[in-house]
Order: sequence, then C-alpha cells, then structure tokens
Amino acid sequence: MNTYSPVISTQADLELAWRHLMGPFGYDHRSVWWMLIQPDDRPIPHLAEVEDASEVPDEVERDNFASLLIHLQEGLEPGTRIAFLVSRPGHDGPRAKDLAWASALYDVASRASVPCEVVHLASDAGVTPLPLDALAA
Repeated sequence: MNTYSPVISTQADLELAWRHLMGPFGYDHRSVWWMLIQPDDRPIPHLAEVEDASEVPDEVERDNFASLLIHLQEGLEPGTRIAFLVSRPGHDGPRAKDLAWASALYDVASRASVPCEVVHLASDAGVTPLPLDALAA
C-alpha cells in the first residue's frame, strides 16, 4: 500500500500537496477543506471538509469555528498549524466570494491562535494560492 505522505515546509510544498489531494478537479458546489500540519512538516493523514460552504461565515460562526480549532489543539503537539482550501466549480480565477472566504479563514485561525498556512482555492482549473497580503490589496 502506497500512502501519500508529503513534507510541507514551504508554500510550494503545500500547493503541490493540495493539487495531489484535490485532483482530478471538478466540483459541483463550494466546500472548505482543512488539514493539520505537525511541527515536523508532515500533515496528520486526515482531511476535514465543510461540505456546504455556500455562505461566508458571520461573526458567530467564526467564533464557533475558532472554538472548534482551540478544542482540537488540546490533543495536538504544540506548533501544529492549519492549512485551508476553498473548492468550487468554475474555470475562472479567484472571485470576490473566494477572497471573502479566505479572509474569514485567516480570521478564524487568528481567533484560535493557530498558525495558518496560505489559504488556497481549488476550482475546475486547478489550485491557486490566496495569500493574506493579497487580500488587503
């Protein structure tokens, strides 16, 4: 049995991991995925999905998501970080809602005090990074 076990120490490593994990591309709705990456740069071998991510989370939903992440941290090694990916149908580049989701995910990680990798978008065209500094522009 050949198990995929990437080492994710750079943003490029993370993008390659998302491409591997999310392909082949073709989506029929918006979802949010996340993986936890341990301090040794190896992800915990489990992806979590918010299957219906049609609406960007409001303040209460962000607080609830942050509470979940805080709870998850209790059983993890210090220094574990999170990586998020938003998936949706379409062949175009990032849309306003994609950027709003990315901003919300950075906010959730910040509220939970969890180090956050660059958020990525997966569409039918592939994977695109949505870095925090680009959202402010």
